[in-house]
Amino acid sequence: MKLQEYQAKELFAEVGIPTATQYVAESVDEAVAAAQKIGKQVVVKAQVLVGGRGKAGGVKLASSPEEVREKATAILGMDIKGLTVEKLLITEAAEIEHEYYAGLIVDRTSKKVVLMITREGGVDIEELAETDPEKIHKIPFSLEDGLSDALVADVYKDVFQDEVLVKEGKDIVNKLVELFRKSDSSLLEINPLARVNGHLMALDAKMVIDDNAQYRQPEIVKYKNLEEYAKGEEDARENGLSFVSMDGNIGCIVNGAGLAMATMDIIKYYGGEPANFLDVGGSSNPDKVVNAIRIILDNPKVDAILLNIFGGITRCDDIARGLLVALERYTVSVPLVVRLVGTNQTEGRALLEEQGMKVESTLDDAVQAVIRERENR
Repeated sequence: MKLQEYQAKELFAEVGIPTATQYVAESVDEAVAAAQKIGKQVVVKAQVLVGGRGKAGGVKLASSPEEVREKATAILGMDIKGLTVEKLLITEAAEIEHEYYAGLIVDRTSKKVVLMITREGGVDIEELAETDPEKIHKIPFSLEDGLSDALVADVYKDVFQDEVLVKEGKDIVNKLVELFRKSDSSLLEINPLARVNGHLMALDAKMVIDDNAQYRQPEIVKYKNLEEYAKGEEDARENGLSFVSMDGNIGCIVNGAGLAMATMDIIKYYGGEPANFLDVGGSSNPDKVVNAIRIILDNPKVDAILLNIFGGITRCDDIARGLLVALERYTVSVPLVVRLVGTNQTEGRALLEEQGMKVESTLDDAVQAVIRERENR
């Protein structure tokens, strides 16, 4: 779950990381009013969940209400990497004396958190990571043990150099670690961590929360930005389904993540394009099939559906009943191919065949059938 810059900065401020005065605006008039509250030069910043806003023209300085109106009008509604700007952050402009970078990220290989920090922050940090990676200090540590002074004392001196900044940098990083831990983050980033009037301040913020920990973060979940999720993904999550939208046209309903991946692979092998990953899980609850059909039908690109069930814990007859309920509730005008194998497969197949549906026995047959029926529509 990604947070907007203004949301991350609110959480930064709660743990004591210095940030500039800020207001959020959803209209030009709100942007002008916010700038007048600040009373000095401001930055008008697009709030979208992608990087590169500045290079795309989504970050502008404004020194007067008239300029704020002009910049806000230009940025609101702008398309940045496929996302439409609907909110602006109006924040006090800063005289930047130097830009640093500090971030925390989960390294799944070492099963540790890595502090990344450099004295060369700013918009070209990605380029620096490619061309001069040795300039970025990377310090892995365990959240349980914390970030000890022995690990980072020399790094802070190399990055910040000035004694006052070393102390401030250490304090900010420690607060980042605190926030990372208590928010179940998978990524925290300050870029730039800027020197302003001789002191450090977070002028931008990036924050990603582990989706699997959302149940532990009810306050942060209130920040959820639905534009982050493809259509159907949040609906699926609320109904206990694992769903990822894709670019193809064959809707897939499968039980088990491994089987879902194999199903998509075989669809590709026979020349088709999967429209989604959808795992109904090991439950035999018929409602999951009903919700799965509804979510898939809501995708206008889907022109065929494959239901592939290999029943272990999942009972094929319950899946069949769920499918029949879905067919009563929703108009399915695209080809639908079913494969039912496993627990209670005889009963499940009989329920569907009584309604005139053909049920395949092998995955290869089912995939080839759905591709063939789609092409013959």
